[in-house]
Amino acid sequence: QVQLVESGGGWVQPGGSLRLSCAASGSIFGINSMGWYRQAPGKQRELVAFIANSGSTIYADSVKGRFTISRDNAKNTVYLQMNALKPEDTAVYYCNADITSRDIRRYTFWGRGTQVTVSS
Repeated sequence: QVQLVESGGGWVQPGGSLRLSCAASGSIFGINSMGWYRQAPGKQRELVAFIANSGSTIYADSVKGRFTISRDNAKNTVYLQMNALKPEDTAVYYCNADITSRDIRRYTFWGRGTQVTVSS
């Protein structure tokens, strides 16, 4: 089995910064891609940022220029640096990973989520 554990959420004032981390552990042969999604109250879960094994990235239009996704393959960890945060960034942020496990099967895993609250 594989676990994704997020950390780094919390409360911040508008204009502030937070850095989220997500570490994958368990029966991992390789990680194909990782990403961050978020879900605000009453809204659907949406993609925030995605990073492929090649390092190529995709961002939601609403976070371009403010958020940066990166990964440390040696640590099986993905990061989301969030700058210039706005109240509309308030949501539960979920880590997502497309992983090939040691039984050489491909699975999608989700973390439990970490709350990010942006308010004054």
